[in-house]
Amino acid sequence: MHFPVRIPFVEKLGLELVGWRPGEAELAVDVQPDLCNSWSVAHGGVTMTLLDVTMAHAARLRDPVAPGEASGVVTVEMKTTFMRPGAGRLVGRGRLLHRTASMAFCEATVTNAGGDLVAHATGTFKYLKRLPVGGRVIHSNDASD
Repeated sequence: MHFPVRIPFVEKLGLELVGWRPGEAELAVDVQPDLCNSWSVAHGGVTMTLLDVTMAHAARLRDPVAPGEASGVVTVEMKTTFMRPGAGRLVGRGRLLHRTASMAFCEATVTNAGGDLVAHATGTFKYLKRLPVGGRVIHSNDASD
């Protein structure tokens, strides 16, 4: 299955879109050595990205008028709880809990190959139309990145 939009960071991590329908999404990643922390398990940022992208896809709704299109979302807030180290193949499953005209409230879990819970998250996402950002440069003296 293909992601509806290209996200270079998601490609770099090797996330796979396993399943996706309105209100639900399933993604997976095979944890490679370069995605690990000093304990040789999945870096927390990898797990959090899997949770974030899974929830974002659960929040995205395909437009019934243009079935190939999906609404865009940006993360507004996310709360993550880690239960155990992640290793091997990790699977994220997310669902849309509630939505308004402009916001989506979601949750997701990450499990390991044995089905053990690795992490859980809740997140709030804002719906928006894709903005033209290519080539845009932001100049700020106090910018941190």
